[in-house]
Amino acid sequence: MHEQPNDAFEQHIIAWGRAREDVRALLITSTRAITGGVTDALSDYDIILVADDITPYHASRDWLAAFGTVLALFRDPITKEFGSPSSGYVIQFEGHLKIDFTLWTPAALRHIAALPTLPDELDAGYRVLLDKDGLTDNLRAPTYQAYIPKPPSAQQYHDCVETFFLDCLYVAKYIWRGDLNAAHRVLNEFAKQEELRFMLEWRLEIDHDWGLKTGPYLRCIETYLRPDLLADLQATYGGIQPEALWHSLYRTRDLMHKVAIEVAQALGFAYPESIEEKAMAYAAEIRQMKR
Repeated sequence: MHEQPNDAFEQHIIAWGRAREDVRALLITSTRAITGGVTDALSDYDIILVADDITPYHASRDWLAAFGTVLALFRDPITKEFGSPSSGYVIQFEGHLKIDFTLWTPAALRHIAALPTLPDELDAGYRVLLDKDGLTDNLRAPTYQAYIPKPPSAQQYHDCVETFFLDCLYVAKYIWRGDLNAAHRVLNEFAKQEELRFMLEWRLEIDHDWGLKTGPYLRCIETYLRPDLLADLQATYGGIQPEALWHSLYRTRDLMHKVAIEVAQALGFAYPESIEEKAMAYAAEIRQMKR
């Protein structure tokens, strides 16, 4: 079902697609495809561009001039997805316009129409802006449930806690060696953005009946996280000198302990106390070692 364009950009890209013989369909996904989705002046347009051959769109960026002056872009290699060539562009134009293009062929949409469920990109929400051949007529309606975290199994919960404390030991080792950039990276990109992030998301989902889409990189955490937990999270960040890193490590451990126990209690799991005790005792031993 075709939908009316919401703004001038959508009108423009529909007219652009109609004028190009090789463009067969255009779909918009993500927040702008959801009724009531909250956007702002910097929100992306996530566009699926369906063309007979995606190679010319991948080989040259000249076609992007139809939408503005490119400031910077990232381009994926062409791979196989849904049995057909696929690629993507992330483009920031001068001004506020940013477009994330996914490049598909008509065969990909036909393949998806035959699947029992939609892929996440479409199930999270989509609107059809242009369809010259009825390629989207048999697509399932989105459930809007994609990218919402699901309750972990007991094993997934345990693995998350255990991996977190393994990362803590890497941080301790790197601080002791003087590899401070490595320590900072493991603490902030792995322990926090992977294991602690999962635990915080599970805590949020428990509070919101497993219906909250938080997004990557702890996005929206300031909006939804309980104030005491948010204050604890903010306190985990600091400098890159050894004592600052040790302080950040222990504050991060404190927050993981607090949230993981709450999640365990809510889901009926057992918190692996012995892993934390042994790992942090070893970290303290490393801290006291002489070089």
